[in-house]
Amino acid sequence: MIPLKDDLPTESPPVVTMSLIAANVAAFIWQFAFEGLQRSVLRGGLIPHELLTLRDMGVHDLVPPPFTILTSMFLHGGLTHVGGNMLFLWIFGNNVEDALGKVRFLIFYLASGVLAALAQTGVAAMTGDLDIPMVGASGAIAGVLAAYLVLFPRARVLALIFAFFIIRVTYVPAMLFIGLWFGLQVLSALFGGSAGVAVFAHIGGFVSGFLLVKVIGRRPRWRARRVVW
Repeated sequence: MIPLKDDLPTESPPVVTMSLIAANVAAFIWQFAFEGLQRSVLRGGLIPHELLTLRDMGVHDLVPPPFTILTSMFLHGGLTHVGGNMLFLWIFGNNVEDALGKVRFLIFYLASGVLAALAQTGVAAMTGDLDIPMVGASGAIAGVLAAYLVLFPRARVLALIFAFFIIRVTYVPAMLFIGLWFGLQVLSALFGGSAGVAVFAHIGGFVSGFLLVKVIGRRPRWRARRVVW
C-alpha cells in the first residue's frame, strides 16, 4: 500500500515537517550533484564500527563519528528511498507536529531517529555487520508513524493498494495501515531482513516513537479535528 493522504486537517502550517522535507531534499541534491551517492553515504552515513570505536576508519567523514547519527538521518541511497520517506513524512508528520507543537515535534523526530540508529547499531554489533553504512530518515519517520497511531487511532488513510493484478484507491483505517507496515518490519527482521533495508532501525524507531510520544505529550489546548465523509 502507498499512502496518498489522510482525512485529518491541521490547525497551523506544518513548518517543521516542511523544513525537514526541504532539508532532506537539499541533502539528496548535494549527494547526487556534488558528492556522488556512494561517497556521500560513506562520508555522512552511520557506520556502526566507527560509532562504537569513535574512529574515522575510511573515507573522511563530514563530521566526527558520533555526529554521523544526525547526518545519516538526512542522507539517502537513491531517489525511491528519499521519495518514499518524504511522502510518509508529509502525510503523517504534519498531524503529529500539529498535536505536539513545533518544538516538541522536532525534538521527538530527532530523538526517534537517534534511538532508531542506536538500535540498528546494537544489532549490527551482535551480528558482526559493523562496516555497512546506514542512511535515511526511515527510523525517525517510523517514530512519527507510531505517534500518529497513538494520537489518531481513528484516522483514515487514502491508500493506493496493489493486490496481484488489482489496483485500487480507497480509504483504510490508519491503525490497519500502520499496523501492517510495522508487522512487515517485524516479519522481515524474523526472516533475515531485506537486502539494503535497516529493518531494526525501523522497529527501534517505531518502539521509541510509541514511548516518546507518551512522555512528551500533546501541546496545551490541542484538540484533534476530523473530516466527516
